[in-house]
Amino acid sequence: MKSILLIGLGRFGRHIAMKLNDLNHQIMAVDSDEERINAVLPFVTNALIGDSTNPEFLTSLGIPDYDACIVAIGDNFQNSLETAYRLKELGAQKVIARASRGVQEKFLLNNGADEVVYPEKQMAAWTAIRCTSDHILSYNELDEEYSIFELEIPEEWNGKTILQLDIRKKYGINILGIRKNGKLGMNITPDTVLDTGRSVLVLGEQEKVQKCFGI
Repeated sequence: MKSILLIGLGRFGRHIAMKLNDLNHQIMAVDSDEERINAVLPFVTNALIGDSTNPEFLTSLGIPDYDACIVAIGDNFQNSLETAYRLKELGAQKVIARASRGVQEKFLLNNGADEVVYPEKQMAAWTAIRCTSDHILSYNELDEEYSIFELEIPEEWNGKTILQLDIRKKYGINILGIRKNGKLGMNITPDTVLDTGRSVLVLGEQEKVQKCFGI
């Protein structure tokens, strides 16, 4: 369990709070809007109404005590930038900030943020990839080259083992897991048999995955 400071409780921040709650983390939520605070109360450990650009307010939160600080402010970039800077200045262990444009990402990284998340860019990439094939069930880009895909198992693979298909040698991709009835199994061996009632989790260069699965 980690202690997380979450600043900014719009739609993006609220969804982060809900997911952190599912993962059983301790969450201190902060926003200047009382209605937003009230909306996340069921999902957070504590919540405060306050101005995250105010050094005295931030100091009162004990910033160094949190494992991570998330700046999810989406409606005022100046406040987001100033908050990230002050958090790092006050000794934050890790600052993760939201950006909605590429130039914002650069400013945040140069002013206190250790990592930047770009929801619109990430969703655009997922939508574009998803539209290329009905067989892609999920997609996660790791960097400019490598991605993790979850795909339906092709009919021509039905009944064949990992060893028989020899996917790693032929295409340079790795099978990480197989999902059946909603459950993901990671115990993959050369003798694992594939069938069309399952989906497969694969890691590899995007072009090689597309070639392997005929996307």
